[in-house]
Amino acid sequence: MKVIISGGGTGGHIFPALAIANAIKELLPETEFLFVGAEDRMEMQKVPQAGYNIVGLPIAGIQRSLSLKNLSFPFKLVNSLIKARKVVKDFAPDVVIGVGGYASGPTLWMASSMGISTFLQEQNSYAGLTNKLLAKSVKKIFVAYEGMEAYFPAKKIMLTGNPVRKEIIGCELLRLPGLFEFKLSAERKTLLVIGGSLGARTINESIAANLDKIKEAGYQLIWQTGKSFFPKAQELCAAKPQSNGWGDIKVFEFIGNMNLAYACADVVISRAGALSITELCTAGKPSVLVPSPNVSEDHQTKNAMALVRKDAALIVADKDAKEKLVDAAIALLADNERQTQISNNISAMALPNAATTIAKEIIDFINNKK
Repeated sequence: MKVIISGGGTGGHIFPALAIANAIKELLPETEFLFVGAEDRMEMQKVPQAGYNIVGLPIAGIQRSLSLKNLSFPFKLVNSLIKARKVVKDFAPDVVIGVGGYASGPTLWMASSMGISTFLQEQNSYAGLTNKLLAKSVKKIFVAYEGMEAYFPAKKIMLTGNPVRKEIIGCELLRLPGLFEFKLSAERKTLLVIGGSLGARTINESIAANLDKIKEAGYQLIWQTGKSFFPKAQELCAAKPQSNGWGDIKVFEFIGNMNLAYACADVVISRAGALSITELCTAGKPSVLVPSPNVSEDHQTKNAMALVRKDAALIVADKDAKEKLVDAAIALLADNERQTQISNNISAMALPNAATTIAKEIIDFINNKK
């Protein structure tokens, strides 16, 4: 079997794509894969690191504000369509899977026009523009939330949950190895702060402005900042004494072994991207979500509210984060009963076998077609 997987831009698209590929490979080890991403985006690094080949398209997104960059969009789109057609023709896949992101549009559009079966995986509770445009031509759409009939043909929808990195499943058993990995004390509670694979300015600034509160409460901190805020965070933390009253603070640009980070976290502060929410559900972690306001149709708020309505997470608006975020996290860290309640509720929403379910559907489709 030969499979093209296309999309990317952020970890929220890349890691589900890799999870699907790994699940297919586990069921059919001889499968050949080719990823198609966007040039200069993070998939061009993360996919090869995971052991897969990738080709980049010159595609880019449309700026939502008036920008001269939009003038080049039609040329990049045409060039991407031409290159995508050649990539698909040369590789000759049995199926093409789109996971969202700039590159998935040209790749799936050309594959479909060439008579190749295509599939979509939509991570969010609000469908992206690219996936909505592609929906009519694909065979099946794998979704993570109920109610997606508002965006896609109902007969094509299959509720699977979002594919999650396999190492996140069962990570609660790794608490001691996690504490050892991050050199944290087993006697103190730990706050994990993640702003997504690219970081989150508001969350970072909120933590930076309230480090003394965390210090006075005696909690430990694992802080993933993203690239741009990392030097400032390092400087701030170096100025804080690592004493018995402080505990420990660990700052990272990017955390590769997230399973260990989740394992030793008592409470998590996070954006509300689809990947983050899926991992939090799988890890069963009490969380304070800060939806990004810089996304289409405010879909992160919709993602977060799907949990909040079931008392499976807390939410703090981005505009209120500097004043309320750290206080909300500290209050949750101090309330064991509330932590347990939220943990039970969020765990009940997990669909940890999504990648395998999707892989089996695609393999069955190809077998039936043959």
